[in-house]
Amino acid sequence: MKTMQMLKVVLVVLFLFGGLVGCAKTPPVSAVEDQAKVAQSDMSQQEEAKGVDDKSMQGEAVPSHEAMAGMQRIYFDFDQFTLSDEARSILAENAKYLQTMNDVQVVIEGHCDERGSDEYNLALGESRALAAKSYLVSLGISSSRLSVISYGEEKPLVNASNEDAWAQNRRAEFKAVK
Repeated sequence: MKTMQMLKVVLVVLFLFGGLVGCAKTPPVSAVEDQAKVAQSDMSQQEEAKGVDDKSMQGEAVPSHEAMAGMQRIYFDFDQFTLSDEARSILAENAKYLQTMNDVQVVIEGHCDERGSDEYNLALGESRALAAKSYLVSLGISSSRLSVISYGEEKPLVNASNEDAWAQNRRAEFKAVK
């Protein structure tokens, strides 16, 4: 069992860093986090100028209601980053929405349930976010508008240890960073 998990980790890492395919290298998660922090800082300064309370920011991109009203999260099967038919359908709707909101930049957050090591879940979360990004790009959304970040198991949607909670925590979310 440990050998299979380690093999999966190696395959995910190879896939993410171009070892199995000849595509451009994906920036490391830390680089994406740095980009998100810069965007958040810019947004924070803009909001401060408008008189918005800093407590609402809490270090994350805060989507405006109109900017994210049309974006839905997608879910993944256990230990998977392939897109289900339902996820593809939701992403198609998200793409339609993004086509109407040309000025919105989006961070795609990859999340996992609590099972697995921290390292494995970070890699799996990134793979989930990248899968969503690739599909949105294939639907005509510019990759320059999309960035990814993985939170692994660190930000569960539901704080419980059962199959229902785990299913809800295996997801990708979409946050505006206007």
